[in-house]
Amino acid sequence: MILWTLTKRVQHHHVKLCLANLLRSIFKSSRSLTSQPISSELTANGTSGSSLEVLGKSYLQDDHSNIPEKILSKVGKNLHNRKYHPLWLVLERVKHHFYKEYIGPYGTPLFSVFDGLSPVVTTWQNFDSLLVPADHPSRKKGDNYYLNHTHMLRSHTSAHQWNLIRAGLNAFLVVGDVYRRDQIDSHHYPVFHQMEAVRLFNKHQLFGDIKDGEPLQLFEQSNRSAHKQETHTLEAVKLVEFDLKQTLTKLMTHLFGDAGARNTIGWAFGLGLERLAMILYNIPDIRIFWSEDERFLKQFRVPNINQHVQFQPLSKYPALVNDISFWLPSQNFSENDFYDLVRTIGGDLVEKVDLIDKFEHPKTQRISHCYRITYRHMEKTLTQEEVKHIHQSVQDGAVQMLGVEGRF
Repeated sequence: MILWTLTKRVQHHHVKLCLANLLRSIFKSSRSLTSQPISSELTANGTSGSSLEVLGKSYLQDDHSNIPEKILSKVGKNLHNRKYHPLWLVLERVKHHFYKEYIGPYGTPLFSVFDGLSPVVTTWQNFDSLLVPADHPSRKKGDNYYLNHTHMLRSHTSAHQWNLIRAGLNAFLVVGDVYRRDQIDSHHYPVFHQMEAVRLFNKHQLFGDIKDGEPLQLFEQSNRSAHKQETHTLEAVKLVEFDLKQTLTKLMTHLFGDAGARNTIGWAFGLGLERLAMILYNIPDIRIFWSEDERFLKQFRVPNINQHVQFQPLSKYPALVNDISFWLPSQNFSENDFYDLVRTIGGDLVEKVDLIDKFEHPKTQRISHCYRITYRHMEKTLTQEEVKHIHQSVQDGAVQMLGVEGRF
């Protein structure tokens, strides 16, 4: 749970940040994809000055550009808006819950829903608008997909908060595909779908229903404590915490059963749609969400979005395992670069990649990594000959693209 307010800057936790100076600064200052041919099968990096077209707009590439073609091919798919897809079912259940439970003063839904915003955002939107420091590690190329040094594929839906709040919204849901370079296993994928909610309260909304609540204030002159951030009153913090807890409790109960606002305070939370769907429908592997196999898709064509669906696994085809060992270059090696390379070459045939051994040479201090790559096709049995060619390409790519020295 994250409590956001209009106060002095407060520390962020991971990439989610408080709305404090964000909102203050706001009010003070006032579907298809095509890409240009690329020079490498492995990456969409072009020579400086070449352009990349995404969702009908062209972006000049530079030394920050690092988006593989396979990642670009996912842009515009919008699985969360594909009718009867499991992610669409989860989103519809969440939307219906918010529409039913939270009604505005005129009988209309309190929360606005934005589920079609472009995943291409500026680095200012993705980081600076959320008060992420310029030297924060979350900005690294190794963790994000950049079109160039000013534009990127959003790493979280929080990238849209500044614009929506500036537009005068104080209660909204943002849903969309987000992109992160990450490890490879059954629960991580470089593209996933996120939904977050934001709600802001002014003094009247927060204290209006409290007897003798008029003297209560949102802010005070104070220091940070274990119970509240600086400048919040304890009364405001406790009421907002209670509202957030109640909102989340209602939503989880619904899904899983009993198992222009200068003087405002508020909360926000984010949820991964894949994680919810994997729990709700007992889906074991995140790659399955991208399957076009009718045996998968037809399981979710249900007449009622609240109908219980128990995912019936497709035939479990055997896995093939291959190891790769190499000496790391003296500098600039990132594990995420290797994971991205493996996924770019092997695509969804790669089930997981595990770092199984690290070795430092006692004399030269050179470091060696050994990775175990598990290959498994979701819809057929892979042959060792097929995997051999893919694995050879991974070895060649690691040497050529990452500057490693092979031990294979």
